[in-house]
Amino acid sequence: MSAILDRRENGKNKSAINQQRFIRRYREQIKRAVAKAVAGRKITDVDSSGQVSIPVKDISEPMFHHGQGGRREMVHPGNREFVVGDNFERPPPQGGGNGSRASDSGEGEDDFVFTLSREEFLKFFFEDMALPDLVKRRLAQIPEFRKVRAGYSIDGTPSNLSVIRTMRSSIGRRIALSAPYRKRLREVEEAYLAAVAEAGGESEKAQSLLREMTRLRMRLEGIPYIEKLDLRYANRILQPRPQAQAVMFCLMDVSGSMDQSRKDLAKRFFMLLYLFLRHHYERIDLVLIRHHTTAKEVDEDDFFYARESGGTVVSSALKLMLEVIHDRYPVSEWNIYGAQVSDGDNWDGDSPICRELLHDSIMPLVQYFAYVEVASVEPQNLWNEYLAVKEAYPNFAMQRIMEAAEIYPVLHDLFRKKAT
Repeated sequence: MSAILDRRENGKNKSAINQQRFIRRYREQIKRAVAKAVAGRKITDVDSSGQVSIPVKDISEPMFHHGQGGRREMVHPGNREFVVGDNFERPPPQGGGNGSRASDSGEGEDDFVFTLSREEFLKFFFEDMALPDLVKRRLAQIPEFRKVRAGYSIDGTPSNLSVIRTMRSSIGRRIALSAPYRKRLREVEEAYLAAVAEAGGESEKAQSLLREMTRLRMRLEGIPYIEKLDLRYANRILQPRPQAQAVMFCLMDVSGSMDQSRKDLAKRFFMLLYLFLRHHYERIDLVLIRHHTTAKEVDEDDFFYARESGGTVVSSALKLMLEVIHDRYPVSEWNIYGAQVSDGDNWDGDSPICRELLHDSIMPLVQYFAYVEVASVEPQNLWNEYLAVKEAYPNFAMQRIMEAAEIYPVLHDLFRKKAT
């Protein structure tokens, strides 16, 4: 019996090759499992690696086995219900480990559980998401370079060797060097045939011409097939390329009406949005704004973990967003995005101001703006005011979240990658 041993070097993680093959084969099942796993995690553990499970039925594969062969018709002993030719239904599956009721029979298998690294986890989680309409590009202060083809050179690494160009140079050189000898060889061959016809092949003239022909052929054979000067390497130079400059404004309501459960939903949404932006885009500015009666631009720690609270004046955050745009982010150079999360419970006199700020000042400047209302049984006054903005601007989106399991579907829907 033969055996196959996999001796490919794979560091300490000996099963990485098999795991990557497994991930490629069951990509869709893993993606669903990752989305389900995130809903049950704590905020601090959202971006960590961990175990995900896939139902065994989703990874089962067909198996070939030997049949009994031939056509058989039989009635089993003890049967009182069927005769030959009757059809009967397949018996229902037993066991399976679903934990519905106790049973004294049946067997099954638990879900298949395996571990994904942090990078693999985030890759599946944000696979088909993207910021819409990244169109404004310019040479950033720290430009990113890309290698572009710039002809050929006589120096380079073996991996960049151009075989076609090298052979073309070699053929041209050999043609140029051999041309005089070939011309002389044809003349000597004609003279040799004439000498043989006139005085025979043993004559001194014929023998001299024969020696000359041999010398010329040796000179032709001595021309090298490839020389160092024939080698041509693909030449590449670094060329700066314009980068899409983007800024995302995150506006989170931390007023007194946002109880702990609502704040947890808002933080979880922004945590996933933050991970998505950092995972997909190397250079993107984040402006984090917390607001109650007043708005303040904060850093990451304060945005997610500060405990400050107060009344509700949502327009303060929108006004601060406008100030930051005018001060730091020229509209002609930056792709500007906004995401706002609130419970929608705003001071009545302030909601119309929010609608006017969005409709008249903010939406003409941004590429996309998303408003998410959390844990409100009925749409609040802010939601009703924003409906007018949605009708006027197709790049304004609104969604509602009632529980943690809805956060990823909403985020995915808001930032779904458009088909090109």
